[in-house]
Amino acid sequence: MKKNIVLFTLFVLPIVAYLFFASGVNSYTKLPVITSKTADFGNWKSLSGNQVSLNGKVTVLGFGGAELLKNRGNLFNLNQKVYQRYHGFKDLQFVYLCPFGTENDAEKILKALGTFTEMSQWQFVFASPMEISKYHKQLHLVGKLDANSGTSMIYILDKERNLRGRKENKEYKEGYDTFHPSELSNEMLDDFKVILYEYRAALKKNHNASRKI
Repeated sequence: MKKNIVLFTLFVLPIVAYLFFASGVNSYTKLPVITSKTADFGNWKSLSGNQVSLNGKVTVLGFGGAELLKNRGNLFNLNQKVYQRYHGFKDLQFVYLCPFGTENDAEKILKALGTFTEMSQWQFVFASPMEISKYHKQLHLVGKLDANSGTSMIYILDKERNLRGRKENKEYKEGYDTFHPSELSNEMLDDFKVILYEYRAALKKNHNASRKI
């Protein structure tokens, strides 16, 4: 009898546990769409003078505000907790939308982050406060911008420009607060992994399908 219990513990329980957790992961392979087909940036220019598009990229979107340099700690949190881990993913970009006049502050932050991180997939895009407010409103977010056209919240957009988030207690979590590193390390990283898994699974599926043709 004892021998059977030992064998069950050593061999059967690990398999049952694996199947349980595997089924949990597989059932959570997509994040809900909160807002479909959000607008692109149009002809707004980045710090480098180039146009940045949301099409075909997984985008982490932030609103830097006029006090960008004052709130630089939030960007450092995001860089350390998320960007450094995943900036090697080629279809990924981090974009902060900021009001005109903050270009020098953005350059200082980019330079500071660049001393220990490769920053080619991090962009600052500039527009007027009115344009930023209009863009933010079409995302249909519960959270609002502050008086400086900024927020500590960041958002995940998929390659089709859909705003993605998670559902918690019958409500949607639409973004992640960069002021709290623990929120980036937990909720955001979990959701971010789901998005990347979703695209990697699609790539694998398409690759296998092409091999059968």
